[in-house]
Amino acid sequence: MHPNEAEQCNHKGYGFVLHGLWPQNRNGSWPQHCSTASAPDEATIARALAFMPSRHLVEHEWETHGSCSGLDAKAYFDLADDAFSRIKIPDALKAPKSDPGLSAADVIKAFEDNNPGLEDGMISVACRDGNELEEIHICTDKDNLSVKSCGGRVRNSCRLGKLKIPAAR
Repeated sequence: MHPNEAEQCNHKGYGFVLHGLWPQNRNGSWPQHCSTASAPDEATIARALAFMPSRHLVEHEWETHGSCSGLDAKAYFDLADDAFSRIKIPDALKAPKSDPGLSAADVIKAFEDNNPGLEDGMISVACRDGNELEEIHICTDKDNLSVKSCGGRVRNSCRLGKLKIPAAR
């Protein structure tokens, strides 16, 4: 949770949400702030709030990454919604009331087991402060959103051992 995002703390019971959908170059870097395309309209923002936790995040992701997608804002967030809806969140992680006591490897395996075709190298786990689960990165093809290898720059950033997985808010 971003400390300045009150919307994230309004008890919607968020488990996993979509942080963003990033275009990525072949070398692993990603383009940012590519155009001055029109900002998302209110209807697009409202729809995105079903899978993203705050208006600020919706606007930030559009300005930073969506503007590099080659899509208009509505098409970009439609694609983001489609990508997010294709990923099946493991039951143990959907909206935990308490920490399920999993390692990064356990989290990856749970996602792989719940998402046919998702294999090693297509998913990584990012942690804050060494072992607090922050993000799951899943790489997809830009044309049909099929999962694909992430390449060398996308790696797990969690320490060995059990992760701290915050309860859903």
